[in-house]
Amino acid sequence: MKTASLIRGGVTCVVVLLAAVMAYVVWHQYMLSPWTRDARLRAEVVRIAPDVPGLVTEVAVQDNQTVRKGELLFVVDPDRYQLAVAQAEADLSAAEAAARAAGASVSAASAGANASQAEYLMRQEQAQRRAQLSGVVSREAQADARAMAQAAQANWKQAQASTHAASASGQQAGAALQQARVALERARLDLARTQVRASADGTITNLDVRVGDYASAGTPRMALVARQGMWVYGYFEETKLPKIRRGDPVDIRLMAGGVHLRGKVEGIATGIADAAGPTGQNLLAEVEPTFNWVRLAQRVPVRVSIDPESIPDGAVLSAGMSATLVIKHGEDDKQKAG
Repeated sequence: MKTASLIRGGVTCVVVLLAAVMAYVVWHQYMLSPWTRDARLRAEVVRIAPDVPGLVTEVAVQDNQTVRKGELLFVVDPDRYQLAVAQAEADLSAAEAAARAAGASVSAASAGANASQAEYLMRQEQAQRRAQLSGVVSREAQADARAMAQAAQANWKQAQASTHAASASGQQAGAALQQARVALERARLDLARTQVRASADGTITNLDVRVGDYASAGTPRMALVARQGMWVYGYFEETKLPKIRRGDPVDIRLMAGGVHLRGKVEGIATGIADAAGPTGQNLLAEVEPTFNWVRLAQRVPVRVSIDPESIPDGAVLSAGMSATLVIKHGEDDKQKAG
């Protein structure tokens, strides 16, 4: 009888001890192990916007359609931009003609300056020769020669000034020609941009553009979810961050169909918004006079990349899906130690 009581007491102690150990393991697993059910799939989302404004004349894709980089998505009315190209081509032709005329003026002015210089040198030589023949040539003839030399010098300086003016006009014509060329290239670029094309491989989602809509430049009209570059953002409690390292392997379990993926930790966010520390009107810290004794652990985003080879064929991955993350930091350390 006494033995039976001892056995029952021992069994009870063992059961209580096992329950305590299991409770501690469960508590440790839940509170400190690096895992979370608060994770979301993220993707590179390209907001497709036209570079030029105008009416939409064609929509070449449908919602949720897969597209490749460079594929046509929609077209903005090109008529106005075709006219702009024609106007720019005409302006370029006029600028080229003006540049040729300016070049001819520079050549003519330069030739006139050379002729004036030759005339001046000849008149100056005549004046000097007559001045040396003072006993033979009268003073009146010498004065006339000096006056003609001075007049020829004035004409030469005037021709030089005309040459400089013609050269400046030629430079202006050259600058106008360059501006006309740039304007034509810009008009052609605007015309090409009327065809909005995919900037990456991916899927069109939330299509919200129709033929006849007015598309404003820079205003997104559809979203393109890039095919490459999906990742997972897991929001881990701060108590679990000490066991998370960059490069740790991660088991990703999607809520959709229980799909299992593999990944690794890419990085941990270095900051989150502090809702409890706003700034007052006088730029000083605004501190609440009360403090909650029950403190909840903050959640910090951890970025996890997805191994493309772990994605099953036919699996549907959509940005915003929920997932559970389990980081295998401890197991990875054991494998390295072994």
